[in-house]
Amino acid sequence: MSNSIQLSEEEETVSHNVYFAGKVQSLGLETERGSATVGVMKKGNYTFSTSSPEKMVIITGILGVKLEESSFKKYKAGEEFDVPSGVSFDVSCDDDVAYLCYYG
Repeated sequence: MSNSIQLSEEEETVSHNVYFAGKVQSLGLETERGSATVGVMKKGNYTFSTSSPEKMVIITGILGVKLEESSFKKYKAGEEFDVPSGVSFDVSCDDDVAYLCYYG
C-alpha cells in the first residue's frame, strides 16, 4: 500500500528566496498548515514587511524582534510570535538564526 499523494507541478517545486545580499535565505514549501518557509539569517539587523499574517517559529538561535511601536523582544529556539499583515518589523541576530514561517 502506498501513501503517495498527487501534487500539482507547482506544489512539487521548492522556491528559494534570497534577501539582503544572501545573508537571509529561505526555502518555500506547502505544509499541512498552508504555505511556509524554512530559513536562515546570518548575524545582522534586518527590516521585513508583510503582505499576509505570519507566524514565526524560532528553530535555533535568538532573534530580537521589534513589532510596530514596541521595544525589541528576544525569542529563542522553540518560541514563536505573530506578525500582522501589512506592517514592517525589525529583527536583530547576534548569531545565526534558523526559523520556520507560516503564512496566512
